[in-house]
Amino acid sequence: MQVNPTNLQQRYFSSTGSIGGIHLPDFNDKYVFSKKKSGISDEEYRKKIVEQAYKDFAKGQFQNKSEDFNRLMKSYTSEVSPDRKGIITSGLKAISRNRQDVLKPIDFIATLLEGEVKYQKLPSGKSEYIEFYDKNGEMVATYSNNGWTMYPTKAEAARQTEMCMIYNEAWGNAKRGEPLACGETAEMDCLQSSFDARA
Repeated sequence: MQVNPTNLQQRYFSSTGSIGGIHLPDFNDKYVFSKKKSGISDEEYRKKIVEQAYKDFAKGQFQNKSEDFNRLMKSYTSEVSPDRKGIITSGLKAISRNRQDVLKPIDFIATLLEGEVKYQKLPSGKSEYIEFYDKNGEMVATYSNNGWTMYPTKAEAARQTEMCMIYNEAWGNAKRGEPLACGETAEMDCLQSSFDARA
């Protein structure tokens, strides 16, 4: 499920509210990550990922075919995500304010608390192109032709790759019939796993 800019798709959201006539992305969407600390340690996450792989194997699902996997990926990745929601909403507010003061097409860069936004209104008056950057200078989203594209930061891409590696190894172990190890479960009973291993 590793995401990189070459396989990102422009998405259209509705019923999400708008700022300056531009619909916001759905920040609850499984593929829209924004900074959120859960208080779960990396070791606890590792156990949850391994356990999820075993559950998904039992259901005949793999990675993003499982809604539980998608929820876990969103939570795990959001631990290192930039504040996309804050960057996008404050950026759109800055653009909306500046659009009201300018009658001709504009091209400007607004610096925000968490990053910056680059805005361009094309001469046709119909198209807008906006880039949103985090405080590290990494592009985190673009808006054009009424659609949004989210770009993972290096930290998010590394976190997603890490989760997939843990998950894939555990899913492979489940496929080979290896029992879930006692140290790798957050909820299951170790005695049951040991019993199943001998059966």
